[in-house]
Amino acid sequence: MGSHSNDSLESFVKIPTIKFTKLFINGEFVDSISGKTFETIDPRTGEVIARIAEGDKEDVDLAVKEARHAFDDGPWPRLSGAERAKRMMKFADLIEQNVEELAALDTIDAGKLFSMGKKVDIPHAASVIRYYAGAADKIHGEVLKMSNAFHGYTLREPIGVVGHIIPWNFPTTLFFLKVAPALAAGCTMIVKPAEQTPLSALYYAHLAKLAGIPDGVLNIITGFGPTAGAAISSHMDIDAVSFTGSTEVGRVVMKAAATSNLKVVSLELGGKSPLIIFDDADLDMAAQLALIGILHNKGEICVASSRLYVQEGIYDKLVEKLVEKAKAWVVGDPFDPKVQHGPQVDKQQFEKILSYIEHGKKEGATLLTGGKPLGEKGYYIEPTIFAEVKEDMLIAKDEIFGPVLALAKFKTIDEAIKRANSTRYGLAAGIVTKDLNVANTVSRSIRAGTIWINCYFAFDNDCPIGGYKMSGFGRDFGLEALHKYLQVKSVVTPLYNSPWL
Repeated sequence: MGSHSNDSLESFVKIPTIKFTKLFINGEFVDSISGKTFETIDPRTGEVIARIAEGDKEDVDLAVKEARHAFDDGPWPRLSGAERAKRMMKFADLIEQNVEELAALDTIDAGKLFSMGKKVDIPHAASVIRYYAGAADKIHGEVLKMSNAFHGYTLREPIGVVGHIIPWNFPTTLFFLKVAPALAAGCTMIVKPAEQTPLSALYYAHLAKLAGIPDGVLNIITGFGPTAGAAISSHMDIDAVSFTGSTEVGRVVMKAAATSNLKVVSLELGGKSPLIIFDDADLDMAAQLALIGILHNKGEICVASSRLYVQEGIYDKLVEKLVEKAKAWVVGDPFDPKVQHGPQVDKQQFEKILSYIEHGKKEGATLLTGGKPLGEKGYYIEPTIFAEVKEDMLIAKDEIFGPVLALAKFKTIDEAIKRANSTRYGLAAGIVTKDLNVANTVSRSIRAGTIWINCYFAFDNDCPIGGYKMSGFGRDFGLEALHKYLQVKSVVTPLYNSPWL
């Protein structure tokens, strides 16, 4: 809000030539069967970047056929874990060699900060692949101590052909949170990136081929949810589907899975995560966490701390600090290294956020700062803070997925817990306090998949994330995610004349 830079868009970085715009099926870039294409838009300007192949049911069928063949008859699931790991390591190296270009693709496609992409998102993708590559040769079941005269053990086998449907807010990170563990498990897959952000996914397909991932193992179908996404969810020959996105679409995916072949479903859905700041908190740290918790990635993050509860003793001081920080926050061209916050992903999202801001005003919340679009072109919105927000207001109930914070005051721990839990979501929560007992009580009382104490967005490859309630089920990150792509098989043989059971 402090400033809005929209100088010459070429001034900070050379925009890469778009190399890959077609579907990737069985190791080749191909046009969609219909020949149709769609535009991918630069949210900094609203202008078209490229035309991308529009995949539909027929293209999904073709990709599934190839993935099925690669699973049933191909080398990938039959390689040793160590050999899969070797190729995954090479894939990671190739990503690191192309950091600049990949980061630029996510910036022009999603409006993400280029500096962040270069420093965090793209290198992190390589680290996620290496984490799961390290697990690929450590997949094993257990020997069972049966109570009758049988020898029993379990095997963990790859689940088969997997469909991954990925959102637009973290095009690279979420691609690899799905693809890396599925590759390590020995699965083959079809990935549908969000139609808003197809560019980096297609580039990763190219790098996977260079890394020696066999044809048919990783297929990319770009296109729309109601067509390509629906074809994946309802396909009779896909064994599992993993979806990250809105709760509404999660329902549709699950229903399609149920009415087709009962494929295994993993859903990471919406959130309305609370951040609770207690009277004993370090004010500067608390204000910084509250700010980053809602403004990181321009609020387009499922675990954003979009509900802020501050204890009455420090409420005034904290709010003053927070508003001051929000006013100094720099919104503008995400290629500019001074900018902290780029444009929202597309026009639809931009308009949705602005309509929620209008609701907030109408419902009687107090607008402390922000609330308006910025600049003449592109989809920029000021950091926006509403105070005196009540639990029944739309801005407190709905996931806005933008830089809009709902702020409220509380008195007691019990009140904080009750208000934190008064949501249909349960993805994450934050607690800021110096009191270990408070931290323990509150972290065990909140119904959410991840609780951050005196930190926020503390992600790690080894730490599972996922939801309670209507935030979905199934976990990404950690070995929990690897197990999503593995089946457990029990094998039992009789024992004769064994000296013991």
